[in-house]
Amino acid sequence: MDPFRLGLVATRIHYFQLVARLGSIRQAALALNVAPSSISRVLKQLEDELGTPLFERVRQRLKLTSAGELMLYHARASLGELNRACNEINELHGLHRGSLSVAVVESVARGLMPGALQQFWGRHPDITVEIKVMGSQQAATAVAEGDCDLAVVFDIRPPRAMRRITQALLPLGVLALPGSEMAERTELKLFDLANQRVILSDASLTLGASVEEAFNRSLIDLSRRARTNSIGLMVDLAKRNLGAVLQTRVGVEQELAEGTLNFIPLKDSRLPPRKLMLLSRSEKEISDAASAFGKLLAEAVDRLGAATTT
Repeated sequence: MDPFRLGLVATRIHYFQLVARLGSIRQAALALNVAPSSISRVLKQLEDELGTPLFERVRQRLKLTSAGELMLYHARASLGELNRACNEINELHGLHRGSLSVAVVESVARGLMPGALQQFWGRHPDITVEIKVMGSQQAATAVAEGDCDLAVVFDIRPPRAMRRITQALLPLGVLALPGSEMAERTELKLFDLANQRVILSDASLTLGASVEEAFNRSLIDLSRRARTNSIGLMVDLAKRNLGAVLQTRVGVEQELAEGTLNFIPLKDSRLPPRKLMLLSRSEKEISDAASAFGKLLAEAVDRLGAATTT
């Protein structure tokens, strides 16, 4: 059960919380598929009735005032209680019905999630699972703020209130087309990419920043062919042999199994392995359905880590 879908959360509070999280009426309108003017009007009415502004504009973003911070704190507390009530009601029915929400990065959506969902629905076919694809920091924030039950993310420092269920260290490597020069190698060093046209993740992905930093420290003159925040596009470019794509094995499991791509690990002390983490709210705050799915995801993450070390 979702308090929003059940109408247990007032529209004003829903709009307020979303604008507070995104820092923009326009972004909130896009997320809700409503006109920005509708959100502005609702928030203005709320501020008028409270007799104080809840937001102030700072550098093109909306920032909470002291009154807004107080409102957000109590709104989240109320939403947490409603979520707990819905979860407890769900648990009266066991795992025959109910819902859960998961925030994941794109590579996990392409890789781990389909198998985990197939296994989960094989056992609990009537549980609804909402999957939200977003950046690692956004996914962690979604769990911390109660918007999602679970998150699978890379390379961040989780908020204190969150529970780290498990993690796996995954090496970075190059996706190469079978038959290409790189595909014949068993491992690579950073300097092997000096004369290659490299396709990198952009700064919106945690991988992009770590790779750029490693190359800057190595003083390698890198030929950057493209930057993108789309893992799917990077995989397609690798399959067309249009550049050296740097990724982990996550998100390319199918291509590696089919033999349409090879994965050549990068062995370099300046490029540490990536940390894939499964996060959740506290055990008291998640439903039995979310806990059951979390166990399946944890097993999948652990298998990835074990495969890397063998």
